[in-house]
Amino acid sequence: MLWGRATDQAVIDGLLDRARAGRSGVLVVGGDPGIGKTSLLTYAGERARDMRVLRGVGVETEAEIPFASLHLLLGHGLDRLDTLPEPQAAALRGAFGLAPVTNRLLVGLAVLSLLAELAEGGPLLCLVDDAQWLDQESAQALRFAAHRLHAESIVIIFAARDGFDPSGLPEHRLSGIDEGSAAALLAHAAPGLAPGTRDRVIEESCGNPLALLELPRTDLPAYDRSPLPLPARIQQAYAVRIAGLPPDAQKALLVTALTDGGDLDVIVRAGRELGITPAALGVAEKSGLVRIDGGRVAFTHPLMRAAAFRHGTYDLRLEVHAILARLLEHQPDRRAWHLAAAATGPDETAALALEQAARRARERDGNAGACAALERAAELTEDHALRAGRLTEAAVAAADAGQAVRAKELVERAAALVTDPRSRARLCDLRARIAFDEGAPHLAHDLLMSGAEELTALAAADAEGSGGQARQDRIAAGLMLTDAARNAWQLGDPARVAEAAERLHELGLRPEDGLDPAVQAVTGAAVLLRQGPAEGLPIMRDMVARGARIASGAHTFRINAAFVAPLVGDFRTGHDISAAMAAECRAAGDIGKLPLVHVTLAAAELYLGRFRDAEATAAEGLRLTSDTGQRNRAGYLEGTLAWLAGVRGEADRCAELAARSRDRFDANHIVNGLAWAEWALALLDLGQGRFAEALDRLDAAVTGPVRHQIQAVYFAPDQIEAAVRLGLPAREPLRRFEEWATASGQDWALAVLHRCRALLETDWERAHEDFGAAVRLHAGSGRPWEAARTRLAFGERLRRERDKGSARPHLRAAWETFERLGARPWAERARTELRATGDTSSPAARTEALPALSPQELQIVRLAAKGLTNREIGAQLFLSPKTVSYHLYRAFPKLNVASRAQLAGLDLS
Repeated sequence: MLWGRATDQAVIDGLLDRARAGRSGVLVVGGDPGIGKTSLLTYAGERARDMRVLRGVGVETEAEIPFASLHLLLGHGLDRLDTLPEPQAAALRGAFGLAPVTNRLLVGLAVLSLLAELAEGGPLLCLVDDAQWLDQESAQALRFAAHRLHAESIVIIFAARDGFDPSGLPEHRLSGIDEGSAAALLAHAAPGLAPGTRDRVIEESCGNPLALLELPRTDLPAYDRSPLPLPARIQQAYAVRIAGLPPDAQKALLVTALTDGGDLDVIVRAGRELGITPAALGVAEKSGLVRIDGGRVAFTHPLMRAAAFRHGTYDLRLEVHAILARLLEHQPDRRAWHLAAAATGPDETAALALEQAARRARERDGNAGACAALERAAELTEDHALRAGRLTEAAVAAADAGQAVRAKELVERAAALVTDPRSRARLCDLRARIAFDEGAPHLAHDLLMSGAEELTALAAADAEGSGGQARQDRIAAGLMLTDAARNAWQLGDPARVAEAAERLHELGLRPEDGLDPAVQAVTGAAVLLRQGPAEGLPIMRDMVARGARIASGAHTFRINAAFVAPLVGDFRTGHDISAAMAAECRAAGDIGKLPLVHVTLAAAELYLGRFRDAEATAAEGLRLTSDTGQRNRAGYLEGTLAWLAGVRGEADRCAELAARSRDRFDANHIVNGLAWAEWALALLDLGQGRFAEALDRLDAAVTGPVRHQIQAVYFAPDQIEAAVRLGLPAREPLRRFEEWATASGQDWALAVLHRCRALLETDWERAHEDFGAAVRLHAGSGRPWEAARTRLAFGERLRRERDKGSARPHLRAAWETFERLGARPWAERARTELRATGDTSSPAARTEALPALSPQELQIVRLAAKGLTNREIGAQLFLSPKTVSYHLYRAFPKLNVASRAQLAGLDLS
């Protein structure tokens, strides 16, 4: 029975009722120790007797073992693995140690699919207690799945103290129960309390149910109002109960506290080595401190475990750890941690066992666990060089796990021990990575240059430069210089890019070193920034063409080619490369690579006027940046979404997304996202007729860090239009765009250049020629947004020149394009101009139903039209098959179809 929890129970009941109705739900129940989180989970389990219930728990002693908690939750569902798509099944097998690891990030999708499979027979409830002690890999996989639940009839409830990262999942925090409920609970649990004592317990418990149950068991007349926090007070009460047990029962509790996962067989065998019988464990169970069920022993509350641990003497704890290490020979990871816990000084046996455990964890992508194991191994290592190496490996694992602060601390500890230059260079590389993630790209650049300098000197020390080590040093230096150039590019710093490029050429790399594509990319960037488009674009065009010729694989080179494509204005090729890479990543379940691919794909779709596709891609990419911890990618995608919102006149959304992009720039100094954000806000102003505001914003942008980004070229025509509207000159924006457009040779760019000249031209005949040339060049250029902008400007000028008849077709074409793109302010402007010509007719009836679809519905419908099953669509879009079915059910009426077969006849482009 729960006292004072009617509101909290109603929340749980609502989740379960929605699951019975076919919807899914997630909840993180938070609160202090003893507040009733576990009791609320028990209530949920009792109320879900008609549902399948899976139970999991975070185990404090297993928090460093990758996927340990996930195995506890889903171990009984492994017989359904073969029903999953093979890449997902392989990922789960690897996570559970049943096969080699394939892709850790795919585990989350596999969890989603497995849960959906388990819910096929009816609603499913997953209860995860003590979520603050989930190993990082299990927590990440469960959060990934939880974020994608929708129509599977699945409920996941996490119970967690502070320390669990909900990552945007719905939260419900428990507070103390009211005084009346507290009195009722005390009357039930401790009916003999004197009134004064009862009032004192109610006051000091602060409504914490566990405190209400445990404080009366202490020697109440003796305890005073201790300044200890309530959990510590409760723990003291448990210590009093433990002290009242026979010595053997106390030992049995200590063994239970130190045994990972509460394995009854291991506890009994360890007890025998200590000279105690299983009866001692029975005494502990009768005391109510532990419960024995199904071969497991568990404390009835985590604070009891802490009390039992502290009650045992230091010597006895060491002895128990040593016994457990002997008993767990068949479980090498657990054995390693017990060996380490039994060590009282340097111990290479324990250190080596932990190092091997870390290697196994890394093979399963368990970087957090590997970091902990390597750090402890280093503490047990006497040799300085070996300790430095282990600390360095621990720092690498911490960085891979996204634990930047921990990685930084480990690097500094390693640096104090390192003496050889190669190790120093490696630490420079690692420090640079951490600095970049912490928002210090300038420092990252300098560290990379310093590390590369050390390695270059080592390679040069080999007079011939042909030795195997010399080649490795040369390649490592080249990679660091490439990273340094990439950082400098993202900073918009031409001098730093040029410095890295110069050093890269001086390195004397050879074709067999395999870095030619990287050298070409850095060279092109340096030449573009220092010498201008005429010299830089030919180098970059060649790189894009080479990227387009690669059918598959070569991910790094192709993604660089996709990034370079907008710099030369070749959006079609950039789109084709990115789309092919996205398809490969989806087919392989390579989630970690997708956010960066989405950055290039969303931009290409935007430039090509596929606004709805760009929105869907950017939104999905943004979700994936959160799932994969790639925060630095988010600013690009938020900027892209802000641009789309600005064009559509969605002022609040544009401002919100732009603000988020700016905040990310303030944190990491990556300029690209800021460039998108400033351009987005300027387009919002331009579309609303706020020409002065738009011009001021863009003028300010080109005097700051944005000036070296390609967006500064692309928004030059917007500067020109705003200036013309205000009767101001625009020589610098025209020079900037003309120089780039001429070098690019792209028809659409030359068309926009003609438009800009026409806008600035006072002589109507010359302006008319430029407008006409622009319209002709736009035909088939694949940039409907720019073509409509040109038609609008041409039509406006024709109307002002009193040629209304010639203006109408241009204005109508612009209106229809803006309508199709969802650019409402621009469509309204075109419609107003068209009416001013005397054309008051309505636009042609539109039969297109696609605008009614959400971006995700559009993605799903397109894949379904290709003949993919719900399961195949779910695997590609990281959704469950039931969620795919739900979205199709909603999309069919909007498209006026009744079956998947009819989708094939629709134009879904």
